[in-house]
Amino acid sequence: MIDQILSYNQRFVAEKSYEPFVTSGQPDMKLAIVSCMDTRLTQLLPNALGLKNGDAKIIKVAGGTILTPYDSVIRSLLVAIYELDCREIMVIHHSGCGACNMEANHFLHLMRERGITDEAIREAEQHVDLHEYLDGFHDTEASVRRTVKAIEQHPLTPKDIIVRGFIIDSHTGKLTVVS
Repeated sequence: MIDQILSYNQRFVAEKSYEPFVTSGQPDMKLAIVSCMDTRLTQLLPNALGLKNGDAKIIKVAGGTILTPYDSVIRSLLVAIYELDCREIMVIHHSGCGACNMEANHFLHLMRERGITDEAIREAEQHVDLHEYLDGFHDTEASVRRTVKAIEQHPLTPKDIIVRGFIIDSHTGKLTVVS
């Protein structure tokens, strides 16, 4: 698969197919979006929001959630706010998310099936509570609210940043406000 992608990439560059996507790297709309990495959202999300390349910083992570106050999602948001002058943040979870009802015990079983040893699992548990780390959420709206609150109440988030939460329909792209 990767070799096919590399071959395509050579043609893409040679044919200058990148030209319509050239942008400065600064988010034109001063917007950051935290969303799920779900493949259904790859093109649906920006198209459903009317975004073009360069409009927003989109941070994609499993479930669109923040695990700890100093994880990579928060770091990315701080960069977006302070270095890239983002003024608004949208937290967008989606319908039918795989992180909803995700269970750590299931993951641990799959890991063991793929050859991960109990010793490796114990070593990981020295750094993180795997049950907290691998569990998902059970209520999408509540997860959106938790994520919005985590951003708003973070000690390094300026008080003038607007943070709002939404759920996008994974099929139609319809946004629903989570208050």
